[in-house]
Amino acid sequence: MRILLTNDDGIDSPGLHAVREALEPHHETWILAPDGERSATSHSITIKDPIKCREMGERILAADGSPADCVILAVSGVLPERPDVVISGINIGPNLGTDIIYSGTVAAARQAAIMGVPGIALSVDGFRGALHFEPLAEFIRDHLDDLLELWNGEHFVNINAPNTPERDKPVEVTSPAVRMYHDKLSEFRTPHGDVYFFMGGYPADPELVPGTDWYAVHHGAISVTPVMINPVSHPSEEDYRRALYVDSTV
Repeated sequence: MRILLTNDDGIDSPGLHAVREALEPHHETWILAPDGERSATSHSITIKDPIKCREMGERILAADGSPADCVILAVSGVLPERPDVVISGINIGPNLGTDIIYSGTVAAARQAAIMGVPGIALSVDGFRGALHFEPLAEFIRDHLDDLLELWNGEHFVNINAPNTPERDKPVEVTSPAVRMYHDKLSEFRTPHGDVYFFMGGYPADPELVPGTDWYAVHHGAISVTPVMINPVSHPSEEDYRRALYVDSTV
């Protein structure tokens, strides 16, 4: 199987290479990843400027674009043949709930699905200290065929794992939680009167709702979340039809 690996932490990220080490003995693996960190770039793509690619090793390329750019390049012809699957990550830090809106790692998996290739995003719930990528990399190695059989072209898969060394973790199929942050701005004024703002913050304590990705990871399980490419219909659509006198039969 031909596998494209990418991420938003950059081509030197240990999470990316942990997946490669797990998969390369069994598959033809390619890396086409950003040449530096592109965290929180969401689904940005480059449409006016050229994208520079550099060969870094055998089947390893770095690009100066976004994670979604990397997938577009690979699927559109930079690789000698289309990949059978795109795996993005392993991201340093979780991508839970509404994080999937902002994450470049998740966007790469979404872009793959948009282009008709199965996309899987991987993240581990840890930022510093000992980061345990191997259990999640081995989970993907062992269950990749299962995930591909379940793929139907209408979704990608977002997988998060606790940052623990145990190999034998429970697995839960989940939906995205609501993940809010306490945002904080830090202001810096220059001697010339210019003002710079640095945005930071930390996650708010959530309501841990059973069945959500955050609940699963918090309780030590691997969270597997199928995410639709297109927004699904909501009951609120009927409210708009009634308010705007729209004939729903048209």
